[in-house]
Amino acid sequence: MEGNLTKGPIMKTLVKLAIPIMASAFLGTLYNITDMAWIGLLGSKAVAGVGVGGMFTWLSQGLASMARMGGQVQVAQCIGRGDREKAHGFAQAAVQLSAAMGIAYAVLCLIFVNQMVGFFRLEDAEAQAAALAYTKIACGLIVFSFLTLTLTGLYTAQGDSKTPFMANLIGLVTNMILDPVLILGPGPFPRLGVTGAAIATVTAQAIVMSIMILGIIARKKENVLKGTRLFAKIPAEFLRGICRIGIPTAIQGMAYCGISMILTRMVSGYGAEAVATQRVGGQIESISWNTADGFAAALNAFVAQNYGAGERERVRKGYQVSLWTVGIWGVLVSAVFICFPNAIADIFFHEPKAVATAVGYLVIIGFSEAFMCVELTTIGALSGLGRTRLCSVISIVLTSARIPLAIVLSGIMGLDGIWWALTSTSIVKGIIFTCTFFWIMREKSV
Repeated sequence: MEGNLTKGPIMKTLVKLAIPIMASAFLGTLYNITDMAWIGLLGSKAVAGVGVGGMFTWLSQGLASMARMGGQVQVAQCIGRGDREKAHGFAQAAVQLSAAMGIAYAVLCLIFVNQMVGFFRLEDAEAQAAALAYTKIACGLIVFSFLTLTLTGLYTAQGDSKTPFMANLIGLVTNMILDPVLILGPGPFPRLGVTGAAIATVTAQAIVMSIMILGIIARKKENVLKGTRLFAKIPAEFLRGICRIGIPTAIQGMAYCGISMILTRMVSGYGAEAVATQRVGGQIESISWNTADGFAAALNAFVAQNYGAGERERVRKGYQVSLWTVGIWGVLVSAVFICFPNAIADIFFHEPKAVATAVGYLVIIGFSEAFMCVELTTIGALSGLGRTRLCSVISIVLTSARIPLAIVLSGIMGLDGIWWALTSTSIVKGIIFTCTFFWIMREKSV
């Protein structure tokens, strides 16, 4: 039977669900940091190329969130209402939609890869070649990532966060073994460089997906994913339900990435070191981002199940507990970024100019970490209530403000002005999202 999140102590229920999700998110951070650490040995130009290619895998995550969020919220709410048949219908539809979108995205990327990479106007030939090589492999086989995200969401909706954690742990170990072997080519192994990093990542994603599928087949407990037929026709009712919840989330994620692409194009004018700093800095920052996003995923399932069961007071209390937890974590990360930027930068960069650029990024971005954690957690709670459209509007409007703000501030402070544009908007978003949630709950209009 699925994990019931509508009963028991709120803190214990949330933490029990959240810890494996947060651990999985942390493993995702280690995936990226491991890649960057090894690729960093190839130089800042290789890192810049992977950074550009990584933009397109990030863009895909926004699209993939449509099936994941739509499926997770609908399945959790159905479980909360005790409607198991509908829960299975939404779960199957989410998996089918995820597979179809992953394949379609891969085909488009392979056809238009030159135009996509060309958008960033990389002046260095080595960085350009690295970006093309990484994008072709990482995006060409992106379907594994799509299905992994959706399956994780559906497991979470049922209160099972342990299976995705174990799958991601095995994937991380695989990635950590393959990275140095395929990137650097020790002994008899060929030195594949950036191509090796892409192969290692895709292989790990395929393994994670396979383990979660085997978990559905092997486990004796009831699971809404059992009996899923990949090639069956998707009933319109389930497709509409997933799209209603998932499309705003997908638009939000893709818009966020699109805005970041424009900012990256601005950053590229300051050289390959600046692009590499943005890429690596983003991965370092994911220590707080992925952890908060993991807690948000747990809160999303908790809120959705309790909302479906009519337990509004548990929804309110669960959010308050989560807010304090991720807020404290964000403050700790901020302190580390601001106080020890040189120690962090030295891990990933070996050129003085790149280290100096990275230190400036970490100090400035450090001021917004707690606010970003609060923002992500609140989006998880609001999405669990089905308010994905509201989240999308707030997020897109405020994130879009980064572009004109970056133009103005970079004219005054140079590259640091772009970093301050990111930080200031994150602070504002954290405050506004928190106020929005409390306003909705006070009005009892959920």
